[in-house]
Order: sequence, then C-alpha cells, then structure tokens
Amino acid sequence: MQAAGDSFRSVPGHQPWEPYLDVPTEAYPEMSWCGWGDPAQVPSLPERVRGLLADALGVREPAGRRASLEEIELPPARLPGVVSSELRGVVGQEHAREDREARIRHTRGRSTLDLLRMRAGDALDAPDLVVMPGSHQEVLALLAICSRRRVAVVPFGGGTSVVGGLQARSQGYAGLVSLDLRRMSKLLELDEQSRLAVLEPGLRGPQAEALLGRRGYTLGHFPQSYEFATLGGFAATRSSGQASAGYGRFDELVLALRVATPVGELTVGRAPKSAAGPDLRQLFLGSEGALGVITALTLQLRPAPAARVYDGWRLPSFAEGLAALRHLSQDVALASVLRLSDEAETAVNLSRPDDPGAGPGGGGCLAIVGYEGAAEHVTARRELVSSTLARAGAEPVPEAGEQWARDRFRGPYLRDALLDAGALVETLETVAFWSSIPPLYDAVIGALRESLSALGTPPLVLCHVSHVYPSGASLYFTVACAQLDDAQGQWRAAKAAASDAILAAGGSITHHHGVGGDHRAWYRREVGELSVQTLSAVKATVDPEGVLSPGILIT
Repeated sequence: MQAAGDSFRSVPGHQPWEPYLDVPTEAYPEMSWCGWGDPAQVPSLPERVRGLLADALGVREPAGRRASLEEIELPPARLPGVVSSELRGVVGQEHAREDREARIRHTRGRSTLDLLRMRAGDALDAPDLVVMPGSHQEVLALLAICSRRRVAVVPFGGGTSVVGGLQARSQGYAGLVSLDLRRMSKLLELDEQSRLAVLEPGLRGPQAEALLGRRGYTLGHFPQSYEFATLGGFAATRSSGQASAGYGRFDELVLALRVATPVGELTVGRAPKSAAGPDLRQLFLGSEGALGVITALTLQLRPAPAARVYDGWRLPSFAEGLAALRHLSQDVALASVLRLSDEAETAVNLSRPDDPGAGPGGGGCLAIVGYEGAAEHVTARRELVSSTLARAGAEPVPEAGEQWARDRFRGPYLRDALLDAGALVETLETVAFWSSIPPLYDAVIGALRESLSALGTPPLVLCHVSHVYPSGASLYFTVACAQLDDAQGQWRAAKAAASDAILAAGGSITHHHGVGGDHRAWYRREVGELSVQTLSAVKATVDPEGVLSPGILIT
C-alpha cells in the first residue's frame, strides 16, 4: 500500500486498516428536515404548471399548512441515563446529541411517506440519542453497549433511504440510538498499482470524489442521491449509479469490507477473486445495517475521465427503444450511461410547460447515452454507438443529453415543490430479465392506474429504463396524482398493488432502493422462507440480542 499524501510515499511498517491519513473534508449542508437536500434548491412552480396539474390531475392546494420545525411532535427520550452516559463516554460529550433538532433530523429517511408524516408534525419514532463515532473501535464499543443494554441502533449515513431503511422498530427495547457515521470520513489507504482505495463509510459522494479526484481517480458512482448519500449507504443498499453501464453497480466496486458487530469484527474480501468458500462480502452488501456496521470499504478505482459526453436520441417507440438498448448491452456495450424514457416520460422531459410559446415534447422515446474516459476512446465509442442507434431508426435530439447531465440530481427537489402544491408524487423501481420487461412494464403501470383511479385520483405514470445488463434491465417508475386527505394510505394502497404486480410479473421487489421496512413482506415472498431463516441464523450469530436495525430487512 502507499500513503495517500501528495508524494504517495511508502509507509514502512504500515499495517492493514491502520488509519494514517485524516483528510479534512468540506462541510456539507444538512439535509432538509422535511424534504430533499438543500431547501434553497426547491424550485418554484410556474402558474402554468400549477394550472396543468389542476386540469390534468385535479390537484388542489393543500387545505392545511405544513408544520414548522418547532411544531414537530417528539416523544420523550426514554433511554436510561446510565446507558446514555456509557455511550457518551465512548464518543465524547460533543459527539452525542439528544437535542430536539438532532433527533428530528435523524428520524426516518426521504420517501414520500416519510416526508408526509414529517410535514404533518409527526416524529413520534425519533431516536432517543444521536451518537457520532470517530473510529472502528468506537463503533465496536457502542454496539457492545447497545447489545448488553438491549438498545436498538440504526446506522445513519446520508439519511436518503426511500424504503423505510431508517425506521427501526423500538418496541421491546430500552431505547433507540441513531449511529451517525459522518465523522468517519477518511481516506485510509491508496494502492495505485492495484487501483484500490480504502475509505471510511461516512464520506458522502462528492467528498469521496474530491479526495480521489485530487489523485487522478474516480469511483464513477453517481446515483440520484449522490450529493447526500454516503459510501457506507451505497454498499449497504447495493446502490447503482447512473453510469452503471460503464462503471458497474457499487457492489461490484467493493473488494473488501471491515464490519463491526455487537459481538466483534469481521474483515471480508482478500483478493480480486477467491474460491475460499462462499463470498462473505455478499452478506453485508445489501444488508442495510441489520447484520453489522460497515466501518471501512476497499473500493476499485478508475482513472478520472478526461472527457464526458452525453447525447440524446429519439426512438420511434418504447418497444423499439428496448430492442436497441438490449442490442447495445449485449453486443456493443460501449456506453457509460444508457437510459430510455417511455413515451409519457419523454413528452414531459422534452416539453417546456414554463414557456407558453414552446411546442409539445413530440412523440417517440428519449434515450440518453453517455461516454466517459480518455478523449480518443470516447470519440471512437460514440461513433460506433451512434451508428448503431441510427440503424435502429433513432434520431439525434440536440442538447438533450447535456441537459440531462445538468439536471440529473434535481428530480427530488421537484418532488418537494409538487408536494407543496398538493400533488402526491413518488417513485418505485424493479429489475427483470429482458424477456420479462414488456409484461412487467404493463403490469406495474396497470396496477398503479387501477389502484389510484379506484380512489378517485387517476395518476400520471412515467417510466424509464435506468440500468441495463446483458441479461436484463431496471425499470424506474414515477407516479403523480392529486393528494387525498389520507395521502399516506393512498400511496400505501398503490405501492402494495404495484409490488404485487412486480412479483407476479417476474420482477424483483427492488433493484437499487433496498428492502428497508417497506419492502420486507414482498422480499420474504421473493426469496422464500428458507432464505429468510438462513439470514436470521446469521443475524442470531452476529447480533444475538437483535439490536441492529430491528424491523428492517428481515425482522
């Protein structure tokens, strides 16, 4: 290994996992307590857009106002004082918080259901204490205390879960602790020969890219949550970035993990490929904090790209677009970004409702194709893919690719504005083999339309292919309709109908959002009871008191 300093000097006697570099990372704004990201980025909806929402979906301004931070209802903290003192003794007084704002900001994630509850003033499942460990050893000590004292503990990275991944069950426990990993934000090791970096889990996406970019490298992982989610969260949920066609999913970048559990630590992953028994990394990739807390990740690096180019292409139909993407992924496989919107989403993306003089978005389906890498490689790949798409009947859409690149992290902010206007907006996703994609697409859209129309709120349903593989693809749906007084019940009914349709049509309940608590019942149906019992047996070994994220993933 080499030191990650400016000169990349070797470190005599350096031991694996021994931190020797603490790079200060830039401060990052707190997530909005009742919305996504930085509240200053929420757009104002033009009056013409509000009129379209009213005319097309029956959206009306909400009858009540949104609760203020001061009006949020919190439960009394019930963590025994002696336990609180023990936990504070591990991290220091300044790194343990039980003030009102800290507890509210660590309540739940950022799904629409989470936001609706918070906007209604409900934080009744807030943690009793927020602790911020600074090292692997501190995490081990905190987990040992929580296990001995039977205190539920939820690892907290960026707080971006949209599937109930932070909403642990606390009944039957002495209290609930949020384990905020923001202080664990170091680059621990850099191996330039192997192109590996060992990083701590609390690094947010931009912080990690800044640390690596100074040294000429990238992870290439840019999900929509990139600006606020953390490396530990990426691993714990099997995140997939928007450039997964070129860089792979995040779990494919993970070569090794260090994990803290209530009964000790595990280091899993030793070499690029190994036949030494089952790959135990897979127990923790996607485990969502239910089996342990990831405290260090060894990740595969790529050289930072010298060129990035994003093109837009219009294909005649969604069916023809799917065929083109399948051909590219199976026989060409040269793009870094490969996405396809259906006809409805294309019409929305290419329209300009804020400009009364603009024309309609046009027909067909919009594909976004991106290329990243050395300039000469980008040029060659772009020429080959472009000629392939042209032969499939695609036509260029000038500036659409670059516009997508500029706006790709802005979608969640638009959701906040639409919720404020009285619309119910949420997303869901799935993945299946290519042969199952058309019936899966029809089944999910049909379930959403039928369930919401039965409630008197016919929806607009948009869909795009977000990630592609030689054997299949992920479908990502966006749903918008008018809010009912019981908007939470309204969405739960629609989501249950869509989840049933996903399993019936051969899809997986999730591709990259994770299981959390929201998908747990469908996850059990998908993998079967014996699989759940196997995971439960592992949990009983590493977490015998069941204090890690109870109610999330498997219990």
